[in-house]
Amino acid sequence: PRLMGCSICRTRLNFGRALSKASLPFTMLLLSACLFYCLTGLCDSAPKIGNQLMLLRYNGPDKAQFVAISHHMEPPKNRTASAAVTLSARFVSALSQPLVPENSLLETFAKSGISVSNTYGSKKFPQAVIIGVKKGGTRALLEFLRVHPDVRAVGAEPHFFDRFYDKGLEWYRNLMPRTLDGQITMEKTPSYFVTKEAPSRLCAMSCETKLIVVVRDPVTRAVSDYTQTLSKNPELPSFQSLAFKNVSSGAVDTTWSAVRIGMYAQHLDNWLRHFPLSHLLFVSGERLVSDPAEEMGRVQDFLGLKRIISDKHFYFNHTKGFPCLKKPEGSSRPRCLGKSKGRTHPRIPTEVLHKLREFYRPFNLRFYQISGQDFGWE
Repeated sequence: PRLMGCSICRTRLNFGRALSKASLPFTMLLLSACLFYCLTGLCDSAPKIGNQLMLLRYNGPDKAQFVAISHHMEPPKNRTASAAVTLSARFVSALSQPLVPENSLLETFAKSGISVSNTYGSKKFPQAVIIGVKKGGTRALLEFLRVHPDVRAVGAEPHFFDRFYDKGLEWYRNLMPRTLDGQITMEKTPSYFVTKEAPSRLCAMSCETKLIVVVRDPVTRAVSDYTQTLSKNPELPSFQSLAFKNVSSGAVDTTWSAVRIGMYAQHLDNWLRHFPLSHLLFVSGERLVSDPAEEMGRVQDFLGLKRIISDKHFYFNHTKGFPCLKKPEGSSRPRCLGKSKGRTHPRIPTEVLHKLREFYRPFNLRFYQISGQDFGWE
């Protein structure tokens, strides 16, 4: 059954003028009484809770979400008096909470015990994609971005433009979360950056897509990549035996993916054949750790978002060695990346790292020149 409004409530509550002048406690009391009447079956037929009820508390940028919620509230199956009182109290409590940017209205209602349908909004192709690089900090960037109320992102990596392109664009679009007007749809798949076909495929969807590349010192990135593989396969050969065709001669094996990924300038050339440089943002993986708020400020500017994610959202976890999100309101613990992040790297001989650094130097210098940023990896 639909949640109905009643004539008694409508008579006593003039949403147009009277309530806008009433104090918050008095308003909450009237709303509670109205819901009690409606949920105990004492109401006559009328539309479900009007948008005015949702808009009574707030008239800011999240207003559209109030409207969405008002059309998707699911009433309890058994409208007993006690259930009505409980739901009424929860509803009033949810409305009386201050609306902070990092807590969407849907989350606020969910935490209050009110069931809200997830059918609001529509599924769109992403307007921005984190295209790389592996072990650069892409997961951290995505989790930080999801704090923003105007960002909706796929949690898992879709791998559409490298592995599942034959499934078609409609399949890809259906993977996306629903969004409201003004919200950005995003996804991240780090392997896109090194996939030869990815730029042309993504441009075929939309050449206006904004692209974010999280880069990190290629030597450190290669060691991190090796460490991840080693955790899954303890029998893996040594780092130096994989990185070099011949360690003594210093001939680097560019066929090994851990080495090849770090040749950023070479991969970037492929993307610039299809996208203008202005459509790409290069995020420093190092600065994402040392100063996440500043780096996130650049990302928000690039995406055309209001700067909401700031210093207040982060604290440095010395055990893991990288920043975590502070405990969200209503949550029991802070949000840190999983156990797979922050692994201890195996000891690599200094001469091996030096030779690899020499190999990457010309690639790094060219990458600095193209991107217009000096990442200081020398």
